[in-house]
Amino acid sequence: MASSNTGPKLPFSLDRYHVSEEYGFVLPHPLAELPPYYQPWMDIARQVTDLIHDRTLRSYIQQMPLLDTRFLKSHRELRLAHLALSVMTMGYVWQEGESATVKVLPRNLAVPYWEVSQHLGLPPILTHADGVLANWRKRDPEGPFDMENLELLLTLPGGESVRGFFMVTLLVELAAVPGIKAIPAVINGVHAGDDGAVMGALEDIARALCSMTEALRLMHTYVDPAVFYGIMRIYLSGWKDNPSMAEGLVYDGVQAEPVQFSGGSAAQSSLLHCFDELLGVSHELQSGAFLTRMRDYMPPAHKRMIQDISSSPSLRDFVVARDSAPLTVVFQHCVSELLALRSYHINVVSRYITIPAARARQLRAQGEGREEETLTKAPTALEERGTGGSGIMSFLKTIRDRTKEVSLSLPAPQE
Repeated sequence: MASSNTGPKLPFSLDRYHVSEEYGFVLPHPLAELPPYYQPWMDIARQVTDLIHDRTLRSYIQQMPLLDTRFLKSHRELRLAHLALSVMTMGYVWQEGESATVKVLPRNLAVPYWEVSQHLGLPPILTHADGVLANWRKRDPEGPFDMENLELLLTLPGGESVRGFFMVTLLVELAAVPGIKAIPAVINGVHAGDDGAVMGALEDIARALCSMTEALRLMHTYVDPAVFYGIMRIYLSGWKDNPSMAEGLVYDGVQAEPVQFSGGSAAQSSLLHCFDELLGVSHELQSGAFLTRMRDYMPPAHKRMIQDISSSPSLRDFVVARDSAPLTVVFQHCVSELLALRSYHINVVSRYITIPAARARQLRAQGEGREEETLTKAPTALEERGTGGSGIMSFLKTIRDRTKEVSLSLPAPQE
């Protein structure tokens, strides 16, 4: 948190930012159906995977009626509409892989997609807010939040690995909830000079960060690296910083010139942005610019929460000024758990991107591919990049190293 004269209104409260006490940034109880007028969207959105497989999705979308968005009344209706239009758009653009992309999104998809996006303050592309935060339901409504009881509302090619990828990411979001709920107590405690309140809240945050790492470990159980790398990644990719679509995409009926939007990225989750701002992590110029840009892919209220945490009085300065060993220890525990999470994320990215990329290059060089065709089908343009367009490993290592820099040493013992 950087010091500022214009911080958020105190006491700091989550309800100001559309953040749920139970679900955090996750959309509570997403709708599974739109009003009947929008059934043509849902009919195609639910079949996207099969239509891509049959190479017929583009023709189905081209025949789709142009629907008026004014009958979408509630926030949840808008979120489901955005998800459905996003899934159709990713399938339309990438149906034929990286070699036969399109330059124009047809008007009957582009116009309503743009309008719904404007209402929500989200870009017209599949985001973390769509695929993870608003794309879930429980098979048994009374059952637990676990992998066996969660399913997607809408999906993309990749079978069970797609469900695994989005649902494990959802569980990481839910694991963070106690930490998100503790942020107001930290900010209000710093403002009031209440060491005990700050310490208790930081302990909750440290535990939440540890739980997030544990949830992320499920990725290895539920997502096949070859399927993620060879099939799924292209449908999460955008038209910015992507050589396959260097100019971007024209949204017919909206923009005459092509526009560029980044694909889905873990950096579009508000979680680590909040914890970074709270603990005072300052990123270097290039990484920081990418992370700041990713905030434009979040629901506006969530972005505003991150900004308000940033403009609150500095927690790290407060801890240093207090010169208290117990307070310093619990602050450092939070930093250590955040570092552990970032280090584990690097491990995951290595398994799902770096290693498969090397294997795919080897197979292509050897002219092989039948046995491991899934890997060789992967887009070559994305080999060293994340779906958001970042140079993934150097980016992750840089932000991990900057996290280390907020570490504190214990105060000297009092004589």
